[in-house]
Amino acid sequence: MSLLSHPILSCEQVRAFETAYFSGDESREWMAMQRAGHAVASAVPCDFKEIGLFPVSARILVLAGKGHNAGDAIIAAQNLLEKYPQATAEVLFFFGERSLRPLAFRAWRALVQSAPERVRVITALSAAVYTLCLDGVFGFQFRAPAHAGVVNLFAQINAHPIRFRAAVDMPSADLFQADFTYATGVVKTAVLDAPRAGRVRYLDLGFFEALNLMPAVMNRVLVPELLAPLAALRPAISDKRTYGHVGIIGGSYSYPGAVLMTALAALRSGAGLVTAFVPERFVASFAAQVPEVMWVGWPVTPGGGLALEGQYLLKARADRLDALVLGPGVGREPETLALLRDIVATATVPLVIDADALQPEIVSAGNAPRVLTPHAGEWARIMEATLPSSTVVRKGPLTRIGSGGGAGPIYHSFFGGPVLARGGSGDVLAGLMGGLLAQTPGELELAAARGVLWQGLAADALAQSHGQVAVTTTQMLEFLPKVLRQLFA
Repeated sequence: MSLLSHPILSCEQVRAFETAYFSGDESREWMAMQRAGHAVASAVPCDFKEIGLFPVSARILVLAGKGHNAGDAIIAAQNLLEKYPQATAEVLFFFGERSLRPLAFRAWRALVQSAPERVRVITALSAAVYTLCLDGVFGFQFRAPAHAGVVNLFAQINAHPIRFRAAVDMPSADLFQADFTYATGVVKTAVLDAPRAGRVRYLDLGFFEALNLMPAVMNRVLVPELLAPLAALRPAISDKRTYGHVGIIGGSYSYPGAVLMTALAALRSGAGLVTAFVPERFVASFAAQVPEVMWVGWPVTPGGGLALEGQYLLKARADRLDALVLGPGVGREPETLALLRDIVATATVPLVIDADALQPEIVSAGNAPRVLTPHAGEWARIMEATLPSSTVVRKGPLTRIGSGGGAGPIYHSFFGGPVLARGGSGDVLAGLMGGLLAQTPGELELAAARGVLWQGLAADALAQSHGQVAVTTTQMLEFLPKVLRQLFA
């Protein structure tokens, strides 16, 4: 199935799309510029919360080129000045005020008229710290190389004390060092691997509301609306079996906490039933902490890993499960890995294979549908052994979801950020996906994409509430319901 998403376009495709969408109508372009500027001005204070509240007396630096990106940045500054009456804006025109194209000049005139006493043109950076820098110099139509003077100016800006650096649409000429890049209206493929883009945010301006304007392309960006069914009312006539039964096999004496986090996340996914198979010694403690999970004690090897002899425990319950998660905290004991290979080889329900279970001999075993969750190092290890039919979630600063064989779309998630760069994030994701998969066992890509999206949004909400540093992975679980409840607020 095709997941709810929007296309990511090359620069050539963007040109063709904009030609068709705007049809030379300047009034329509002006409306789009207004929406883009407003969207950036709304997004910046929200993302700024990861380091604190946006100051009421913010000092804003606007870097303006000639065209639409300059107009977007200027309109964003105007919106921010309206929202924060004590804020000021300094505008640095890279090519002079007279170089502005008509719509960008219209935006500039509106900014000056709206707050003349709080806006000034500068030709050099002041010594003080800027709260925000808005980069609107070059857009996707820039052609390298940049003039030496431009390169030097960007080097000065990158070295200047600025608390929050935001690029409009794309970092100018790959010279501006952004903390966030706000892709306005359309995400360009060039921004996906741009080394200075920072974190990418897609600002939907409604360009793709008409299906006939939705280009069929391989690269796509996931949108929060994919979670809408999870935020809706559930049927009044239902019981715990309605929402699936997920099994989890994990844990070892070396890594006891991983499987506990996976089970907690599976509970939060909305699954009706969760059974966790863990080393025998942990059952009493885990049951006391999380009584909602059915904990099953598994015999262990002398080294504390799951032993082959425990397979009867799973077989006795296999026909009750709708999905199975393998790997969190299992370690790499040969006997445990042999156990997991046997389970995958004979499985009849869809699987989520995670962590140390991501071994070539395991991911290639059997025929059960499966979701694999490798980070870059794990992907390098299993890539050649991955079944083409597998759904692969390649975790990283930008998470990509696609098939193991490379066929079909690649879905990108721009949510989450550095708050996910800590132990346990993968265990939480595995539990979320496993629980979602138990609810829709025939739709692996959907469960994977929803899990990635939901966790990313919850991580963003956590960072915006408590910052990026002094937080824990399990705190993220408390923000999963908030994400759903605010989805259409």
